[in-house]
Amino acid sequence: MIERNQYLSLIKEAFQVHPVVALLGPRQCGKTTLAKQFGNAVQAAWFDLENPVDVRKLTAPMRIFETLKGLIVLDEIQRKPDLLPLLRVIADQADSDKQFLILGGASPNLIKNASESLAGRVGFVDLSGFNYTETGIESRDRLWIRGGFPRSFLSESDAISMQWREAFIRTFLERDIPQLGISIPSEALRRFWMMVAHYHGQIWNGAEFARSLGVSENTARRYLDIIAGSFMVRVLPPWFENMKKRQIKSPKLFIRDTGILHTLLSLQDQMSVLGHPKSGASWEGFAIEQLISIKQLKNIYFWGTHAGAELDMLAFHSGKRYGFEFKLSDAPGMTRSMHTALNDLSLEHIWIIYPGRDTYPVHKKVTVIPLHKTVSIPVGAS
Repeated sequence: MIERNQYLSLIKEAFQVHPVVALLGPRQCGKTTLAKQFGNAVQAAWFDLENPVDVRKLTAPMRIFETLKGLIVLDEIQRKPDLLPLLRVIADQADSDKQFLILGGASPNLIKNASESLAGRVGFVDLSGFNYTETGIESRDRLWIRGGFPRSFLSESDAISMQWREAFIRTFLERDIPQLGISIPSEALRRFWMMVAHYHGQIWNGAEFARSLGVSENTARRYLDIIAGSFMVRVLPPWFENMKKRQIKSPKLFIRDTGILHTLLSLQDQMSVLGHPKSGASWEGFAIEQLISIKQLKNIYFWGTHAGAELDMLAFHSGKRYGFEFKLSDAPGMTRSMHTALNDLSLEHIWIIYPGRDTYPVHKKVTVIPLHKTVSIPVGAS
């Protein structure tokens, strides 16, 4: 079993502040396994809301919860969002000896009233698939090609991993989305998801998506919100501020798990990925997700101007601005866009993340650094 001590610590820290902690992430990313590791130490009461027996037990939930003490785990909370207001009532009791760990495969914004029900009472821990600090850097390429879902990464071969991901996509579209109360034909959502895969690393163009799908722009945006709210797509917002240059104000799209991206593009192994036009964008998305997971980055953006200057990722830390570029290259160097970004955004430093081994400067404020050394970057969690 791959240890995920970073996330166990994050859950523990969240409970020091909040009576309710939500462990959120895509299905099959390891939420239940992690919660069991955390709950076994304190003999938690467990309710799986996909289990009919547990659901029947909670027909009178307040009466059940009153008989319990300590940690109570509610798995697949998106199946019973009506429990959330009840947790608020219990959390507000001054003498309550209960803590709730709720697991969900949908963001609070996708679960009706979830954010409002527990506002100020819940801490969030976002769980992704494996990152390279958990699998070991020697498995980096396998992690990139297969993605971080445990069953995909740990499969015996690339072919078996691909089969698992194909089944995951089908189950997600045909079962998971309808269970959220969303009535969209699975084939329409699949076509949309395929389009996002082909636009991976590019700017969102609602009008183009709408034309291709034969729907309105509002419908296309709704599809995007559903896929993003289920942790399948990252919508990287644009950063813009008052300056003389015209800046891009539409978000950038990434399939969050590169294994899922490669499946949607029918790419089974490393050779097929490296030979595909999307290989560079695939690496960019992979490195972004690794940084977000390892450094627990929150406020991140991309920046671009209509004149062509771009910064792949902009992060804020301790009142300073830092830039990131991601290059699938043997020896990346300084670019005109980086000069522009340093000056226009007043950046403290830019790191160029690449798959090589050596760290070297290309400018007094720009450093090329291998992905496996990014854990030392002084931005985000230490």
